[in-house]
Amino acid sequence: MEPFTASILVLLGLLGLGLLLRGQRGPRGQRGQLPPGPRPLPLVGNLLHISPWRTLRALLQLSRTYGPVFTIYLGTRPVVVLCGHDVLREALVDNAEAFAGRGRMPTVESTFHGHGVVFANGSRWRTLRRFSLTVLRDFGMGRKSLEERIREEAQFLLRELRSTHQKPFDPTFFLSCAVSNVICSIVFGNRFDYRDKEFLELLRLMNESFTEISTASAQLYDMAEPLLRFAPGRHRRIPLLLRRLRAFIARRVDRNSRDIDRQSPRDFIDSFLIQMEAEKSDPNSEFNRENLELTTLNLFFAGTETVSSTLRFGFLLLMRHPDVLAKVVSEIDEVLGRDRIPSAADRRQMPYTDAVLHEIQRCSDLLPLNVPHRVTRDIVFRGFFIPKDTDVYPLLSPSLHDPSHFKNPQNFDPQNFLDESGNFRRNEAFVPFSAGKRVCLGESLAKLELFIFLTSILQHLELQPLCPPSELPTTPQESGFGNIPPQYQLIVRPR
Repeated sequence: MEPFTASILVLLGLLGLGLLLRGQRGPRGQRGQLPPGPRPLPLVGNLLHISPWRTLRALLQLSRTYGPVFTIYLGTRPVVVLCGHDVLREALVDNAEAFAGRGRMPTVESTFHGHGVVFANGSRWRTLRRFSLTVLRDFGMGRKSLEERIREEAQFLLRELRSTHQKPFDPTFFLSCAVSNVICSIVFGNRFDYRDKEFLELLRLMNESFTEISTASAQLYDMAEPLLRFAPGRHRRIPLLLRRLRAFIARRVDRNSRDIDRQSPRDFIDSFLIQMEAEKSDPNSEFNRENLELTTLNLFFAGTETVSSTLRFGFLLLMRHPDVLAKVVSEIDEVLGRDRIPSAADRRQMPYTDAVLHEIQRCSDLLPLNVPHRVTRDIVFRGFFIPKDTDVYPLLSPSLHDPSHFKNPQNFDPQNFLDESGNFRRNEAFVPFSAGKRVCLGESLAKLELFIFLTSILQHLELQPLCPPSELPTTPQESGFGNIPPQYQLIVRPR
């Protein structure tokens, strides 16, 4: 019997028990205060209403019944769901502090245990976030030095793409190498060769981890963890993959520790080690080995998978829409020509390309469910009482497809970010990096990478699909926590 099938059978057995007890209700007092939602069954809550194969679709359907703020029960755990840009902004921006907690994500809890900047809460999170932002800025975020690293890496990427000699190839690891090398230069102090076996193995582990976290098995486990804690399934692979990634980081920490120059830190790891030494007499310090390894893992993982996956979606979308691709190339030729390496300043002179980049991110919808949040205090929100420590799912996908904010929300259309005169137009519903206190640490870095990498490639190379554009795949290979780009091959030719 397949492990995932066994997990389903265990859950079905518990659902049957819940049906036998259907006359009983969940916690009456708390449910009377929370936003409305479907009636939960004992033990299993609303798991009958939410399929792990179509979690987002199920939540959107419930929103049409119960409104933009509603409650679901994952087992006995209440979760408040926010659906739509206006309610998302009201929560994450207007009530930023109250919604700044990090909610549960059981598939990764055995790895992080509330450590690391992404999954920490309270003073630990504030300390790690403040430190991480400071170090990222010190090592170039928003400064010319980081831009130069990206521009240099773009040339390495071009060299590798040309080495395919106009033969079909899968772009996954070329793009992952380029994007990862930028964050590696910050956290590890060096870039890696595209053929480095250890580096390629790390990228494979990250790619596989992101895919596994987005499978139906992982979604089911996140929703029913108390019932499936000891059940087999694909979700069991996630801690193993993350453990191997952490082991690499641990080796780098050991290496840095042996030859660190405390007056001249080389990278994020050095900076953290120096702070650990400065606070070693404080028993409550958050600067410890666990937070160092797991924050580095957060930065390394997020700094690779998000941008590289977006670029993979971008190649697909541009090949499916050759008219859009032709306009981008025309603007590149007009502003950059064929010889000058793109820079951040060029983006202001390229409104159509800017709109296309935003539209690629919007349609990629990379993290449709967002990372779970949690309220840090009791709060009355839109007339409903949400108790402290209640988990919140502030969905990103409904904002990115909100018809009240986008002209053509269901289709790939750069006009969603252009005014009548063809000028770039910002849109507050564009929230691929989330919003509020928990907005992505690397937002400015990601935007810079997307612009420089894509324009550098299109400046010199022509993207050619292996089939008619209309036949290119569009459905993600997995759609859960993340939307994983479909696998495909293409050919690149010199322009």
